[in-house]
Amino acid sequence: MQLRADQLTAHLAKGIKPLYTVWGDEPLLTQETLDALRASARAAGCAERQVHSVVGPRVDWSSLLGAARELSLFSDRQLIEIRIPGGKPGTDGGKCIEAYCARLPADDVTLVLLPELDWQSLKTQWFAALEKAGVVVEAKPVTRDELPEWLAERLARQKQRASVETLEWLADR
Repeated sequence: MQLRADQLTAHLAKGIKPLYTVWGDEPLLTQETLDALRASARAAGCAERQVHSVVGPRVDWSSLLGAARELSLFSDRQLIEIRIPGGKPGTDGGKCIEAYCARLPADDVTLVLLPELDWQSLKTQWFAALEKAGVVVEAKPVTRDELPEWLAERLARQKQRASVETLEWLADR
């Protein structure tokens, strides 16, 4: 299932799923998406959080994903974050991601964080496995045409509003 970042709140109101993949190069939307997912996971009973960063060419994927399968010491559920800042897990990483998606821990919530992906990465088997097993949230930049409405929505959440002229002026700046 694919969602835009602005659709996540309505989705989480129905309950949290076991796997979320967040990708994109919009730092604010990525951070807000991760914050919403972490808060929802905490509310669902994930009291412990593991963070794994995949950096460098020599990553031991089997131990990384094995560590993610360990039982939590302090709660029944845990939040597992797998950060892949390079966006390309390589052959071994891709196979491990596919295997992980095939056997998702039912009680845990897993977040996979990726940067902006090129069209080739979006067509890989490992990304297809993430899409099939969970929810993919794209944090794409807000375009100039979308910006006034985006600003109006943010102001409305704070019980504020602005005129159309003000929103257009802000968007231009």
